[in-house]
Amino acid sequence: MPTLSRRFSTLSTPIDLFLQWKPQRETQQLLWPPLSPSQLQKQQKLLQSKLILALDGCTSVKHVKQVHAHLLCQGLDQCCFVLSKLIRMLTKFCVPMETYPRLIFHQVRCPNPFLWNAMIRGFILQGTLSESVSLYNCMRRDGTRPLSFTFSVFFKACSATLDVDLGTQMHAQTILVGGYGSDLYVGNTMIDMYTKCGLLESGRKVFDEMPDKDVISWTELIVAYSKSGDMESARDLFVELPVKDKVSWTAMVTGYAQNARPREALEVFKRMQTEEVETDVVTLIGVISACAQLGASNYAKWVRDVAERSGFGPHENVVVGSALVDMYSKCGSIDEAFKVFKQMKERNVFSYSSMIVGLAIHGRCHEAIQLFHDMLESEIKPNHVTFIGVLTACSHVGLVEQGQQLFAAMKTHYDVDPSVEHYTCMVDLLGRVGRLEEALEVIKTMPVEPNACVWGALLGACRTHRNPDIAQLAANNLFELEPNTIGNYILLCNIYASAGMWDEVSEVRKLMREKGLKKSPGYSWIEGKKGEIHEFFAGDMRHPMSIEIKQALEDLVNRLKAHGYVPHLNSVTYDLHDEEKRRLLLNHSEKLALAYGLLSTDVDYTIKIMKNLRICEDCHAFMCGASKITGREIIVRDNMRFHHFHNGTCSCGNFW
Repeated sequence: MPTLSRRFSTLSTPIDLFLQWKPQRETQQLLWPPLSPSQLQKQQKLLQSKLILALDGCTSVKHVKQVHAHLLCQGLDQCCFVLSKLIRMLTKFCVPMETYPRLIFHQVRCPNPFLWNAMIRGFILQGTLSESVSLYNCMRRDGTRPLSFTFSVFFKACSATLDVDLGTQMHAQTILVGGYGSDLYVGNTMIDMYTKCGLLESGRKVFDEMPDKDVISWTELIVAYSKSGDMESARDLFVELPVKDKVSWTAMVTGYAQNARPREALEVFKRMQTEEVETDVVTLIGVISACAQLGASNYAKWVRDVAERSGFGPHENVVVGSALVDMYSKCGSIDEAFKVFKQMKERNVFSYSSMIVGLAIHGRCHEAIQLFHDMLESEIKPNHVTFIGVLTACSHVGLVEQGQQLFAAMKTHYDVDPSVEHYTCMVDLLGRVGRLEEALEVIKTMPVEPNACVWGALLGACRTHRNPDIAQLAANNLFELEPNTIGNYILLCNIYASAGMWDEVSEVRKLMREKGLKKSPGYSWIEGKKGEIHEFFAGDMRHPMSIEIKQALEDLVNRLKAHGYVPHLNSVTYDLHDEEKRRLLLNHSEKLALAYGLLSTDVDYTIKIMKNLRICEDCHAFMCGASKITGREIIVRDNMRFHHFHNGTCSCGNFW
């Protein structure tokens, strides 16, 4: 018969052979002189340690059962310490808690808190939270005091299931049992539970009452404030944080980026670099997103350099590489985005989709469609974002039939269910070429309820093709879905104004006043040669170079008029005299930004202007003319796409 140590090391002997093996505890009586109680205790502890090590090495349920057989043979069937580990291993291998684990548990006469906790944890991990609550109640009736881990596992489960009612009851239990309200680990999981369930104030109260806090306590609350949009509270906590680590710095960077505050995100990242805090992929994704929002080329180059130095360059990390492709695209550097894409050793559906979307919004739509076919040849399956990109490409060049074919093939050939976003692309595709009735029919036959984006695409097409009737229908649906979104009212005003329907314009403006809606100011920004950002608001002349900008703009207008430029007065939605309309058009923010760019940059410098709203018809014509008479390349990013103006023409081909 093999020795215990040999059999124990291999864990390969069937369980039934153990039943034939006479346990050592029964032969102990034959030893002379007999072992002392302390020697027996030492031997038992050694055996328990070996059993724990053996359980750690188990790779299947069969192995766990073999160790259980050793345990039974050695008379350790009441050893809660080893049995707790045994049940945890059975949980790991997904053995139903109602079967083998419960049988083991019921054979123990006096289960200790660790064994109770192993059972409670197992039921929670297997999704039967109600059963774990019943076990907790049995444990309390049995007079067993719960562990801190008992509460933390419940709070984690409540976070995952958003069960705030159970969470508050367990919070009460930590107070009733006593001693756990001040436990650091319990407090941290409690904060996480409350914030995940949307009770941020309760989470803050737990935080404030904790006698001891660690960086996790602070960071969980910083992240929660960031997700709620309260970056001021997040910043205040971050400032008070005694010791800041990589996670807390990253929470601030990503928080600012996710709340559309890219400048603050970049400022925090700069400080992070000054403090020589390690940069990881999560931090880089946050700061890359901030650069993409800001559209700042100099920042983009700096962030890429940081990524390269940190070992996360595009040729090393596909996630960062895909994000860099998106960043360069949104910064107006589509050629640089394509270079990054080509440098990537590994490309996945996300990198291809980012590149396809980038090409589409820059007006290089045939290249986007070709890249889509290259992706298919590489045997990479497209996802829903890929189709948004390729349908957008078709929309921006008026390829209606090709777009319809791709839309039809989504489900049948690529197993991608069309979403509301894809239907929005189809409405936009038909609307851009003036097929408004067909676009409306697509909306009526959608298998899902059309959202504001779908109706917004139709309303935008009505503006381009001056169809006030369908515009009214689209606007009425938008007013129901988004009653306080002022952009819908303004767009309808534009359509009525273009048709000379001033009474209807007055009615819409009256409705806006009754609702207390105020127009968001149009503004543009441009990056200086040293990376500084200059903002311009419509009609705002607070820039230090305002006098020079105004003069340069007037000179440019006079030159454009000599080449046939006539202001598009229908871009003004107010019933004003023509001269007043001309004055308003001249002070649009993108024109002010253009004048500054012409004054402050060299003749070979590409002027890149970012705008928060859609570029108007007059500014579009103005940029076309300016690119021709100045010989400068001008790029404008509005809230829809990029416009590359060169020698009097635009990359959008007037499909904007």
